[in-house]
Amino acid sequence: MKGILFILCAWAFTVEAQTRWTEDLLLTPEKSNFSKTSTHAEVMAFLKAIESKSSEVYLTSMGKSPEGKDIPVAVLSRPKITTATEAKASGKVIVYIQGNIHAGEVEGKESVMMLMRDILLGSKKHLLDNQIILFAPIYNTDSNDKMAAGKRPSQEDSPLEIGDRENSQGYDLNRDGVKMETPETNGLFTTIIGPWDPHVFVDLHTTNGTWHAWNLTWAPSYHYAGEKSTYDYTITMLKGITETVKKKYDLNFGPYGDYDVREAWPPKNFYTYNHHPRYLVNQFSLRNRIGILSEAFAHERFYQRIFSTYSFALEILEHTNTQSKEIQRITKEADAKTIQTVTAEAGKAKKGVRYKMVPLEQLNNFPTYDYVSYTKADGSPGYYRTGNMISVDGVTYHAKFDAEVESTLPKGYIIPAAFSAVAENLKRHGVVVTLLTKSTTKEVEVFEVSKLEKAQRKFEGHFMARVNGKFVTKKQKFAKGDYVVELAQPLGNLAFYLLEPESDDGYITWNFFDEYLEKQGVNTKPVMYPVVKYVK
Repeated sequence: MKGILFILCAWAFTVEAQTRWTEDLLLTPEKSNFSKTSTHAEVMAFLKAIESKSSEVYLTSMGKSPEGKDIPVAVLSRPKITTATEAKASGKVIVYIQGNIHAGEVEGKESVMMLMRDILLGSKKHLLDNQIILFAPIYNTDSNDKMAAGKRPSQEDSPLEIGDRENSQGYDLNRDGVKMETPETNGLFTTIIGPWDPHVFVDLHTTNGTWHAWNLTWAPSYHYAGEKSTYDYTITMLKGITETVKKKYDLNFGPYGDYDVREAWPPKNFYTYNHHPRYLVNQFSLRNRIGILSEAFAHERFYQRIFSTYSFALEILEHTNTQSKEIQRITKEADAKTIQTVTAEAGKAKKGVRYKMVPLEQLNNFPTYDYVSYTKADGSPGYYRTGNMISVDGVTYHAKFDAEVESTLPKGYIIPAAFSAVAENLKRHGVVVTLLTKSTTKEVEVFEVSKLEKAQRKFEGHFMARVNGKFVTKKQKFAKGDYVVELAQPLGNLAFYLLEPESDDGYITWNFFDEYLEKQGVNTKPVMYPVVKYVK
């Protein structure tokens, strides 16, 4: 019965659209019985069509892809606005929702366009009462159009053909949040995240993993070195939405994660993904903003995944619309606390820089497809999945991150002029970086690197690195033109996490300092990390 109700709900929301819209507003899935997904040209045609029918949408671009395609962004507002300055002056919450960061996970792309239709021309016009919404339906533009069959077999070839996960340079755009090596990431941060500074960031995905039995799973932006208040608010918000979608649509949502049948069956543990800010959602805790990961269930049919994603994004917008003032208050206070902590506790407070995943809570009524064990020909155990769903109690959910290594929070950092690439990366993230106007001598803390360790295999084009060593205090002279990063700014937590030498996802991790350290002979003697911090 649940499956029949699900199909009827999905059919109802599609038929409603088809009886109301003109043909140029129908989407490729709707016109193909949900066997196809939209190309970049079809997305652009839809955006142009809806722009011609509504005075409450402004189309812009966050830039060009490596192959020269526009990465479109639609700004929905009442009254119509066209600039970030107008948006900030409106007194409304700003929400950014993107789809298609992985071009095989196309449900977000289609859901975003469906939401645009309903908000601008349909029954959801009230969602512009108290908020401004930025939709980016097709973030990974190039790889969206590299369509072929069989790329994600876990999605049961529904739709029949889809694009590639990585962008056209071969990079995973959801691993580029720190290093910022792609035009897509640079465009996102320099034209959208920086100027518009959305209070809420939503990234729409489709999982390619566990056969749990939730229709969709979610995760917050993990808070580690950021302010905990935005994380706490997000968890409460997501749990409330989970209850709402069950009542309104008979959809079952739950926290994102994975299990391994080889560890135990029935499952005893469920693990979220890691905390690194290379993942775009995770960076938003360091920005004092709300980040939400959405993962549709790959093993349902295409139209079902669209319906779940649409419903989740819709209920997020229902929440942000009614809680506009509260969200602005929470994020504003987090900004203030970041600055206050540095002002009052620099040199005394410590924050984590390396983290480990630990249990958060026990999950009961955990829904999953059942597995049956068997013995392979070589005598080893194997498991095969059945079509039967079961419910498991007492599953430990690992979704908390405890600090393994902490470092003292400084007043700021000084970056030698020679490391302009580091300073420019910080600026693209939105961190305020200034220049020394004259030579000076300061007492600083310098990290003495005793060991540089690098991975044996490349990840996203990098041999990931980490250093061991200790901080020593010394007086050091700095030259006019060296870069200064004062941490008493809203993005102070982000700057701290990126610049700390022992950070597990900072500039050391992504090889920004390898050449310097190796030229200084780090493999044969202690070498000073060139970025220093000061507490006075």
